[in-house]
Amino acid sequence: MNLLITGCCGHIGSYLVSNLYKIKKIKKVFIIDNFKSAQINSLFNSKKINNLKFYKLDLSDKNSLNKFGKIDYIIHLASMTNAAGSFNKKNEMYKNNIDCMKNIIEFSKKKKSKLIHISSTSVYGKQTLLVDETCENKFLKPQSPYADIKLMEEKMLQKVSKNIKYITYRFGTISGISSGMRFHTAVNKFCLNASLNDDITVYKTALNQYRPYLSLKDAFKVFKFTIENDFFKNDIYNALSENCTVNQILHKIKKFKKKIKVKFVYSKIMNQLSYHVDKSKLNKEGLYLKNKIISDIEDTMKLLKNI
Repeated sequence: MNLLITGCCGHIGSYLVSNLYKIKKIKKVFIIDNFKSAQINSLFNSKKINNLKFYKLDLSDKNSLNKFGKIDYIIHLASMTNAAGSFNKKNEMYKNNIDCMKNIIEFSKKKKSKLIHISSTSVYGKQTLLVDETCENKFLKPQSPYADIKLMEEKMLQKVSKNIKYITYRFGTISGISSGMRFHTAVNKFCLNASLNDDITVYKTALNQYRPYLSLKDAFKVFKFTIENDFFKNDIYNALSENCTVNQILHKIKKFKKKIKVKFVYSKIMNQLSYHVDKSKLNKEGLYLKNKIISDIEDTMKLLKNI
């Protein structure tokens, strides 16, 4: 079985590559990245697996995938991320992410590759009740260019569902350590601020808002489950470890750093939203994501302890 991973040097990609040896059925692995938001050192600590080959490629180039032959599975992680920062790079993000998605879809159709597509729970936007995958498009409320693009990608796949086999996972905000980890998301950013004795900036109105979080350990379980069970239903599944409020995250950090400095900001922000996401649909398929976010916080705080 031949596997192609895009965005291999990122937060998720680097963790996935270092754990590939745990997935059955894999014989050859091709990994690609363009180094625009990550570096090759993200792969330095990867576990060695047979027949792993790296390519530096710009996936937004329609000819970038011409060199590849038979590919059975694709895990598409390549993407400009950072929802809050996406406002400043709106046009660039739309072009890059959509072009990448178009090229992956065309390649999947041509090679009959099965596609694991990663979307985001941020497509839900502000919701008053527990929300699940049955939420109609007209009620989805993406609040950033990044979230809007993820919803566009989902619709692109739905339009070609007769031509390719795929699965879309709406990932919660990632937590946990990897060699390519980033610090613009809530848990990692708060842990870094606490370790440096810097202010943890919290928007007062967001203190008790719920957000879904996904541990890297559970994210890997998603990939492993999908490939080993050939789980491609041309459908959408929420993937999260647990829903937490900002306040709950802060209390978890305090278990490892007693004194933290929280600075409340009262100005209006993009993320004036709360959404509590249901994961029972994935549970019914036999996949249970149970890693506790406090475990990721402990790992991250230990990693940052000596800085």
